[in-house]
Amino acid sequence: MKSKSKLANNELRQQLELILSYWKVISLSLIIAIFLAYTFLRYETPKYKANATIKIKDDKQSQKIPSLEAFTSKGLFSNGTNQIIDEIEVIQSRSLMNKVIKKLNLNIQFFSQGQIKELEIYKNPPLKLNFFASDSVIHKVDTTLYIKVVSPTKYLMFKDNGKSLLDRDQSLGKSYNFGDRIKTGFGDMVIVPNIGKHAPMVGSNLRVSIIPVRNLVNSYQARLKISSESESSILKLEFSDNIPDRAIDILNQVIREYNTDVILDKESVIQVTSDFIDSRLQAVSKELKEVDFTAEQLQKNNKLTALSSQANLYLESEKATENKINTTANTIELIGYLKNEISQKNKSSDLLPPNIISDANISQVTKTHNELVAQRDKLLKNSSEQNPIVINLNSQIDALKDNLTNSLDNMERTSKITLNNLNREEARIRGQIYSAPTKERQFRSIERQQGIKESLYLYLLQKREESAISLGMFSPNAKTIDKGYSSYSPISPNTMLTYLGAMLFGLAIPIGSIYFLSLLDNKIHKKEDLVKILDIPYLGDIPKTNKKTKIVKKVDYSPKAEAFRIIRSNVDFMLGKTPGGDSKKLFVTSTTAQEGKSHTSTNLAMSISYSEKSVLLLETDIRMPKIMDYLNRKEKVEKGLTDFIADKSIKPQDIVIKSEDNPFLDVVASGTIPPNPSELLMSDRLIELFEYFDKKYDYIIVDTSAVGLVSDTLLISKYADMFIYVVSADNIDKRQLVRIAQPLYDENRLPKMALLLNGVKTGSKGYGYGYGYGNHPQKVKKS
Repeated sequence: MKSKSKLANNELRQQLELILSYWKVISLSLIIAIFLAYTFLRYETPKYKANATIKIKDDKQSQKIPSLEAFTSKGLFSNGTNQIIDEIEVIQSRSLMNKVIKKLNLNIQFFSQGQIKELEIYKNPPLKLNFFASDSVIHKVDTTLYIKVVSPTKYLMFKDNGKSLLDRDQSLGKSYNFGDRIKTGFGDMVIVPNIGKHAPMVGSNLRVSIIPVRNLVNSYQARLKISSESESSILKLEFSDNIPDRAIDILNQVIREYNTDVILDKESVIQVTSDFIDSRLQAVSKELKEVDFTAEQLQKNNKLTALSSQANLYLESEKATENKINTTANTIELIGYLKNEISQKNKSSDLLPPNIISDANISQVTKTHNELVAQRDKLLKNSSEQNPIVINLNSQIDALKDNLTNSLDNMERTSKITLNNLNREEARIRGQIYSAPTKERQFRSIERQQGIKESLYLYLLQKREESAISLGMFSPNAKTIDKGYSSYSPISPNTMLTYLGAMLFGLAIPIGSIYFLSLLDNKIHKKEDLVKILDIPYLGDIPKTNKKTKIVKKVDYSPKAEAFRIIRSNVDFMLGKTPGGDSKKLFVTSTTAQEGKSHTSTNLAMSISYSEKSVLLLETDIRMPKIMDYLNRKEKVEKGLTDFIADKSIKPQDIVIKSEDNPFLDVVASGTIPPNPSELLMSDRLIELFEYFDKKYDYIIVDTSAVGLVSDTLLISKYADMFIYVVSADNIDKRQLVRIAQPLYDENRLPKMALLLNGVKTGSKGYGYGYGYGNHPQKVKKS
């Protein structure tokens, strides 16, 4: 468990070291990100927020005139919080926002164009546009006007070609005087300047955008946010815009339009009642005139001028009966009117006149019917007939109509029976007054009709007056608690969050790229990469240096020279003492070509020879020999290894090349490149060669072929005391190493195989030897 934790910590430390090694790239990315954030904040248009608070009033709690209680709508909260949700939907509806945009002329926008960005002017724009076309046309126009003020009385107008005024040829503009009538595709218009401190400056560049209202509704509707507490009638309105004054005006106008819409809905019920009463007044007035005319003609024809003196002939019982007859007949007449109103089709409204008949049950049913109709009509403003709620309401309305019709039928039958009984009672009383003249009885009948018509006419007049009074008495549905207000502090872009996001973004891109590339990287870069994938002893590593310094010198304090001294010490530690004083035979190989095995062989031989140990550098890579190039020996080698193997007359000492400046180093070159290298290395002459040199040198260093390319090295591996397996940093693929090197070690095909990492970048390992080593050993390097 501890080893896993330690391994995880090592991997984390390695990742951190890798990331920190690219600190310059990360710093540059961070600086660029912060600069971009500064540029964004410098030129981005800020957004502001405005707030308002309203309270939706419950109509049941509002004061009402007792005689008009039937005309008020149903209480808002009778259905709980669902009704609040309905009101929020109404406030956020497209139709309401459409009215707000038209009322505030938000579809006409003015901009002042600058060198880099343009500034929108909301209040007191420098120009005023007067249109001769109707508002309905202007609300559908989509165009842009580019205007350059050239003097207090003149301006240039340019066509819309998508370019700023700063990029246009001024000679292409058409000159106008302020106040000129301009012909456009949507009608004529006149442009006049503002006055006072808001007058346009000479030389200013203005852009006027006229946008169709329908294109703005969605944008403004999305920016209007409404929230409410649970089971609370308090609504909090919020609107965001790049101009705080416009956001405030929009919120206030939304509240006004909502209240206006609610009041119109309430007054529609009263208007239906007034229209119904007016139509019945006309009919009753006509009937009353006919009855009056009939009475007048009867009096004239029968000379009945002294009827008032005969009033004492009527009994008190007859008067009471007549009053009852009048009331009953009036009720029957009103029932007929109301039934006729219910049965009419294709009316502009389904609302019924309430309180026409003085019956509690019918008045309650009529009131409930009108409340349902009002609720359905409100839903239809933002919905369709297929809405399940609308269908349900229509079913309830039809059921109430049927119920009301049945109640009226029952009441009419009862009233007719009562009227018949009253007529019989009156006939009985009149029979007792047997001495009354026939003409007087005829006049009395007409007079009774007059009373009925007069009482009905006065009743209707009273109702019409009540309707007229209530028409202007409704209060707004929303009480404004806080009008639109703004802190005038921008809500976006947030400076701190922008810079923080830029810093995170500036760090995330390079760090993420480095981490992602490290995951995709299959190359060996450092010791940890090598020991992680191979279970093979690690000998050491050689730093990457300038190509000019190929060979180490005797007096050399460079990191490369120190690295080979360390390799020399590690080799002696791993091999120990050889039995019988034999030489230590070190074979150097690699997976592929160009990994630095010849470079390693040569420098290792030089480093050991500087310690006054006799060294023979033997080149068995007879396919691509490089040893002589590294030793800077330009002369042609006449006899080498291949010549010795092929020609039995050549003795081992004949192929040895003495070093000119190093008495402890001898070299055996590869010789003539043969056509059959593998077969040549299988010769017994090679045994003879190693036996001859075994006692003469302390070290025999053999530069072999790449073991991953050819089989030459495996053919002579039996002569080796130790194999140095060179791995080139930043070059060899990990998968190739696992596939080739590890099986060779596991199967012991290369004796005492050890890994040597070549070409390690000095920055990754901290070469320099700060404790007094390096090119200047007297100086201690600081980290």
